Amino acid sequence: MLLNAKIHDIKIIHPGLAIFQVAADDWQFPEFKAGQYVILGLPCEAPRCIGALPEEKSHKPDTIIRRAYSIASANSNSRYLEFYINLVPSGELTPRLFALNTGDPLFIGSKITGIFIIDQIPLTRNLLFIATGTGLAPYMSMIRSHLLEHLDRKLCILHGARNSWELGYKAQLRHLQTYIPNFSYHTVISKPESEPTKWHGNVGYVSDLIDQGLIAESWHQDYSPENTSIFLCGNPLMIESMNTRLEKEGFTHHTTQNPGNIHVEKYW
Repeated sequence: MLLNAKIHDIKIIHPGLAIFQVAADDWQFPEFKAGQYVILGLPCEAPRCIGALPEEKSHKPDTIIRRAYSIASANSNSRYLEFYINLVPSGELTPRLFALNTGDPLFIGSKITGIFIIDQIPLTRNLLFIATGTGLAPYMSMIRSHLLEHLDRKLCILHGARNSWELGYKAQLRHLQTYIPNFSYHTVISKPESEPTKWHGNVGYVSDLIDQGLIAESWHQDYSPENTSIFLCGNPLMIESMNTRLEKEGFTHHTTQNPGNIHVEKYW
């Protein structure tokens, strides 16, 4: 399979966590909707990064290892696609991605797809984005693509991570919060004992941010099935617990056949 793209840039947030920018190699990325995903791949012969653990399976020669990743860049950015990726030391693809340098080749799929999008949601509805870890990626694309277009809509991001250094894009989102009245951003970590200096922010899980009333405080109104669409992206355990909570509050799942107000994307 042709390696049809190259690394435009890699921004290391913390060892094992990075933002990858991938440029097409003499072809044009197709148009896409913010929140969608695409396939990245590398040959099984590609080297693994320092610190990677042994793989749990073997590969036939010339196999391309492929995985789907949500796009974090704006849909108007034709120079490169951006991805927010966490290293899985025993994984198949991420140890190979983390061994790459600027200019190195890789494979990217020509089809960008997914229904985790906000295009069909009425502008009268507020948006609540809940993420853990790198589940923040599709929200970055949505914000970069649409936030400045609809300044009247209330939008809130709740981002949970184990430690503060895993709160990628924190500086950008705090900057936006300062200048855009209807946009709010709240973070929480679950392992404050691992912080090199004392953590003065929220401790616990994203559900704790809701319990603290931060959404109502930011919006001057509470969220409800009548006024809010909620997006969940990240750890399956977070999604399961939030699903249970939201269903009890009267929210329903969105599908293409049955529109609802809970939208889900799982990151394993």
